[in-house]
Amino acid sequence: MDLLLKGGTIVTADSTFKADIAVKDGKIIAIGTNLKPDKCTEIVDVKGKLVLPGAIDGHTHLAMPFGGTISSDDYYTGTKSAACGGTTTVFDFVLQGKGESMLDAIKRRDAIAAPDAAVDYSFHVGVCDVSTDALLDTMEDALKAGIPSFKVFMVYDFGVDDGSFYKVLQKAAKIGALVGVHAENRDVNNVLVKQYLSEGKTEAWWHYMAKNENVEGEADVRAINLAKMAGTSLYIVHLANKQGVDAVTQARDEGYPIFAETCPQYLHFTSDVYKRERGRDFVCSPPVKGKESQDAIWDAIKRGDITTIATDHCPFTQAEKDWGITTKDGKPGNFTTIPNGCAGIENMYPYVLSEANKGRISFNKAVELCSSNPAKLFGLDHLKGALQVGLDADIVIYDPKKKVTIKNAEMHGNLDHTIWEGVECKGYPVATYSRGTLVYKDGKFLGNKGAGKLIKCKPIKLNSPTL
Repeated sequence: MDLLLKGGTIVTADSTFKADIAVKDGKIIAIGTNLKPDKCTEIVDVKGKLVLPGAIDGHTHLAMPFGGTISSDDYYTGTKSAACGGTTTVFDFVLQGKGESMLDAIKRRDAIAAPDAAVDYSFHVGVCDVSTDALLDTMEDALKAGIPSFKVFMVYDFGVDDGSFYKVLQKAAKIGALVGVHAENRDVNNVLVKQYLSEGKTEAWWHYMAKNENVEGEADVRAINLAKMAGTSLYIVHLANKQGVDAVTQARDEGYPIFAETCPQYLHFTSDVYKRERGRDFVCSPPVKGKESQDAIWDAIKRGDITTIATDHCPFTQAEKDWGITTKDGKPGNFTTIPNGCAGIENMYPYVLSEANKGRISFNKAVELCSSNPAKLFGLDHLKGALQVGLDADIVIYDPKKKVTIKNAEMHGNLDHTIWEGVECKGYPVATYSRGTLVYKDGKFLGNKGAGKLIKCKPIKLNSPTL
C-alpha cells in the first residue's frame, strides 16, 4: 500500500458514504472502514472532506490553430490547469488534414501531446475529409488504436456537408464508434454575418445574433434526424439552446441513443455578457444564449437529458480578442475577426461542485456529469470515472467549507484573463491525485510535465439513451 486516505466521505455517481481508500501502484486496491496501512504507507487525513473521482473533461482545444492564431494553452499548461481544478483526464481534438488518414492524424497530434501532458489524455478525431471510401475506412484504424470517438463540424470552412456527416454516422454504426457534432447552421450564419456587417453592426453582440438560438437549434434537430436515419448514436457537444434541448429530450423519450454535453459558461452566463465593455472576451461558438435557454439546460441536467458537462476550453489572450476592434494587421476589426473560445478547464469541476454545494444539484449528479458519464460514453470506464477497486487512483479531495473567489492571477493556465473573474465558489478542491500521485495541493501544482499518458478507449456501441 502506497497511500491511504482516511476518514473522508466518498461521493460516487450513485452513493455517498464514509470510508478509507487505499492505493498501490497508481490503482485503488481497497475501499472500506478502518483500513490498516503498511509500514511505508503515506497516510492522509481527509476527515471533513469529500473524496471524489477526478473529473474527465471531454472537450478541450489545446494548442489549436484557429482564427489566425493558436489557443494559448498547450498540452502542458492546459493539463496543469486541469489538475489544479480537479480534472485528471482531458480529451482533446485531432483535426484531420485533407487527404490524411485518421490514424496518421492521431500520431501527429500525440507527438505534440506526449512530452507535455501533466495528466492523462485521449483524443476525439475531428473528421474533415471523407471524400473517398479509403479515408472513411480509416475511422476503423483509429478505433483499433484506442480512439473510438469522432466529431463533425456543421460550421467553419473545414466542416462537412450533410452527406459526409451521414456517411460518418453510417460508418460509426458499423464499427462501434461515437460521433459528436458541433451543430450550427453554417449557411444561415453566413447570411446573417453578411447582413449585420453591411449594416455596420460589428460589436460582439452581433456574434451572438449571427449564431442565435435558432441557428443552433435547427442544426441540432437536423443532426438528430441524420443519426436516426443512420440508426446510430449521437453526441451533441456544447449544447446551448432550448430548441436543441427539447429535441434531445424528445429523441431520448422515443428511445434513441442521443446524448448531449453542455458547458459551464452556458450554465452561469447569459447573452447579456456580449453587452459588456469586454464582451469580446466571451466570444465562443456556439455563443452563450438567453435566460430561457439557460433554464432549459439546467432543467435537462436535473432530469438526465444532458449527460455530460465539459468545457470547450479554447483560450485566447485579450490582445487577440481585441482583433475584434483592430486586427493584427492594423485594419478595422469586427465580431468575425475575434478568435472563438474561452478558458474553463480549471473552473469546470469547482463550479459544478459549488452549485451542488449550494443545493442546485446533488454531489452525486455532479460526479455523474463530470466523471462517470464521460468515462462510460467515451469508452474508458474500465480505467476511470469512479472510485472503485481496480480503477486508476484519480482522486480529488474537496473541502465543502472552503470559499474561493476566482481570480485569473491564481489560475494555472497560460492566459491573461478569465471570464470567470470574480465568480464565487462555495467549496473548492484542495488536492488532486493522478494515478495515485499528488499533482495539486492547496493552490499549488505539484505534478510533472510529460507524466500524463495516452488513454486507449474501448469501442463504443450505444443502443439506448441509458448508459
